[in-house]
Amino acid sequence: MEYSFRQIEQKWQQQWKTTNAYKVFNDSTRPKCYVLDMFPYPSGAGLHVGHPLGYIASDIYSRYKRLKGYNVLHPMGYDAFGLPAEQYAIEHGVHPAISTDQNINNFRKQLDNIGFCFDWDREVRTCEPGYYKWTQWIFLQLFNSFFNRHNGKAEPISALVAAFETEGNINHDCPGNARLRFSAADWAGFTEKHRQEILMDYRLAYCGYGEVNWCEALGTVLANDEVVNGVSERGGHLVIKKRLRQWYLRITEYADRLLEGLERIEFSDAMKEMQTNWIGKSFGAEIDFAVKSEQGALNKLRVYTTRPDTIFGVDFMVVAPELDIVECLKSSGQAAAVDEYLDYVKSRSERERMAEKKISGVFTGAYALNPFDGREIPIWISEYVLAGYGTGAIMAVPCGDERDHKFAEHFNIPITNIIGSLYNGVEANPTKDALLENSGFLNGVPMRDAIEIVIGKIEAMGIGHRKVNFRMRDAAFSRQRYWGEPFPIQWKDGVAVPLEESALPLELPHVDSYRPGPEGEGPLANIPEWVARELETNTMPGYAGSSWYFLRYMDPHNDKSFCDRKVSDYWGQVDLYIGGTEHAVGHLLYSRMWTKALYDLGHIGFDEPYKKLVNQGMIQGSSRFVYRLHGTHTYISKGLLDREDSYQGKQVDKLHVDVNIVDGYELDTNEFKTWKPDFADAEFILEDGKYICGSEVEKMSKSKFNTVNPDLIVEKFGADTFRMYEMFLGPVEISKPWDTKGIEGVHRFLKKLWRLFADEEKGLLVTNETPTAAELKVLHKTIRKIEEDTERFSFNTAVSSFMICVNELHDLKCRKKSVLEQLLVLLTPYAPHLCEELWQQIGNEGSVLDAGFPKFEEQYVRESSKAYPVAINGKTRTEITITLDADQQQVEAIIMADPAVVKWLEGKSPKKVIYVKNKMINVVI
Repeated sequence: MEYSFRQIEQKWQQQWKTTNAYKVFNDSTRPKCYVLDMFPYPSGAGLHVGHPLGYIASDIYSRYKRLKGYNVLHPMGYDAFGLPAEQYAIEHGVHPAISTDQNINNFRKQLDNIGFCFDWDREVRTCEPGYYKWTQWIFLQLFNSFFNRHNGKAEPISALVAAFETEGNINHDCPGNARLRFSAADWAGFTEKHRQEILMDYRLAYCGYGEVNWCEALGTVLANDEVVNGVSERGGHLVIKKRLRQWYLRITEYADRLLEGLERIEFSDAMKEMQTNWIGKSFGAEIDFAVKSEQGALNKLRVYTTRPDTIFGVDFMVVAPELDIVECLKSSGQAAAVDEYLDYVKSRSERERMAEKKISGVFTGAYALNPFDGREIPIWISEYVLAGYGTGAIMAVPCGDERDHKFAEHFNIPITNIIGSLYNGVEANPTKDALLENSGFLNGVPMRDAIEIVIGKIEAMGIGHRKVNFRMRDAAFSRQRYWGEPFPIQWKDGVAVPLEESALPLELPHVDSYRPGPEGEGPLANIPEWVARELETNTMPGYAGSSWYFLRYMDPHNDKSFCDRKVSDYWGQVDLYIGGTEHAVGHLLYSRMWTKALYDLGHIGFDEPYKKLVNQGMIQGSSRFVYRLHGTHTYISKGLLDREDSYQGKQVDKLHVDVNIVDGYELDTNEFKTWKPDFADAEFILEDGKYICGSEVEKMSKSKFNTVNPDLIVEKFGADTFRMYEMFLGPVEISKPWDTKGIEGVHRFLKKLWRLFADEEKGLLVTNETPTAAELKVLHKTIRKIEEDTERFSFNTAVSSFMICVNELHDLKCRKKSVLEQLLVLLTPYAPHLCEELWQQIGNEGSVLDAGFPKFEEQYVRESSKAYPVAINGKTRTEITITLDADQQQVEAIIMADPAVVKWLEGKSPKKVIYVKNKMINVVI
């Protein structure tokens, strides 16, 4: 009875599909467990061995919870909208819908080949109208809502209109225009268009104008992390700043709740810190400084500071380059320098500006006046100040801030001989004794009190007020591209009008050209019928569909609702979410915000989407390199190089080579010659008759030729081996290199497990004999360990425990069914195909998928004896196993009868035998 792993795996995958073994129902009486993976974007490259790491971990946990009696929801789908598919369409002339469908089919085959327990009846694709109908519907809920700061939650915009009609906006500060004030009478007198403009400044989904990263070649706006050194990460195309009409989500209104929610969910400390820092809550004040400029067009400059008490140390102001007020500040003498600097900044992404260590900036020619002493303070612009944080302008205090100090030194700006910290308990400045006379009221005052004193004074003077700020901003929620969800919005006379729900979905029209529309609009602006209907020409970003997909999995075929409330109440939060840290401040934040909004509006009963998040590490590629003598077709084996970049003083080129034509480190030179036309004439300088490649651990990617196709691994070693090896590599949370050689050890383990049950010649070996105490001890020790390890996601140590168990059972020559069938159930989450086959072979009815998880029984692992070290006059001479319940007299009898003890006594009688229970025995002679 041979272990024909591929036949077995294909047999059971088909059987599970035929019997709907993984179908999940919403009305089970069993407790629920919702296990979710961050769904993939289906690229044309397909899966490499790094991609399934998180999927295997979630699959093991899902199967384990099913065995523990839970109704487990473990779905899968595809994040199918996005720029890559559209760019592929442009480059290859294939419509995104066609290429996306082809890619999904390939992904599905690869996933099925690994044997996941997904309920494919619940599959979602964000690009299908039946799905994005509800993405559009949720957008309308956000558009028709505002955040009531008094109640701390979203409410219908109609409630805000009712308040305006009776009291104006006296009780509702405008998030889009903090200075806006109007009465009920004013509201009654406004035109409908003006009213809608005001409401737009309150809506949770709103439209405005802002500077974006515009890539003409790609015809779209790019996120900050898609821009590197002024060019697009994809394709290396020029990116500039462009002012465009954009949709935004007012996530800043949820900042406090997003922070508070972190205390109630199980995210890693590192993830919580990333989100906390991104939200960036700070306390301070906004202060108005009078402005002295050549144009005289700007009366005051408003800055935000967390340290208003340092106002006496302000030596210059810095304004974000993209602010409109820059045009009002620049003098005729500085205009050319300012304009040149603005052109430079336009090519820079915010991420680059924040990370930049090089100092840059330019003086505007204008000055601000210190409200306490009247000093003229030069106003500069610099890229290290961003428009979206605070007011986009800061007061710089070189004697108290390192970056301000370096800036002042770089541009020779005089530094006032005073520290902003003019009170006790703060690090002193070397020149702190040179205090301004005006600052005397702060002397000897603790910092917190000093801040309060200054805020009190500026409020009394009418030049400022207390302010809480957040680093996080309302990110743009629209893209100037084709392959995305259309907005359910029409523009009538400049007013955004939502479509009726009955008109959803607003389907994406077919296009033959993906070129940008006029004035940077999306490709939809090139469709006359679309424009004639006055429909929005932008489309939604990739994170639109991914912000709520976990809800659609619960009720994927419902055409009346995005998810029935009874169904969402049953499944509730995702119990375990597995995905990468790269989504920390994008998808995860917006998904949390959408969930809170849907909760506020009564559509679901929970305000955090994910109870527990596990961030899987990366499986890195083990790259291989060949070394070519520069300008030739000669390749030198790694061991012959003095250095990696030279060979006998000649320059050597280090080139990546496909890992699939390298056996360990030995290059298959014949396959190398046929790999690419450039290598057909390759000649080799070998060592010991072999060409040995160099190696490095790098990110697994096609460009480094270090990707390994899981289909090849599954074909050679089997899906069960692949699953267990990915877990065996190390803790799921850390990154680790892939090594195809290492998988052979796991494969040998599964073969050894098979031999416990069957022999190729003798067939099935399992008996119905009663297990021994030693066999039960091995089993129950393993039950306890596997349960503990699986619960805490320590899958690598669980695999090691299985190996130890199988070795011990082999040593005991265990063939007992009552032991081996429980081992199969334990192993089922990890190697389901092998376990299902053996479960049937040993005569069990039904599927191992539905067997109950074995119960650990303490009695079988409880020790009844102990091996004691026995010392003669304090020196250990032997070891004797004695029952734990032996008394002093019995111990002495056993000791005196032991040959080793008798030998060391040399005929003498012991003076006494010291017996310390559970520790040691010492014979004194």
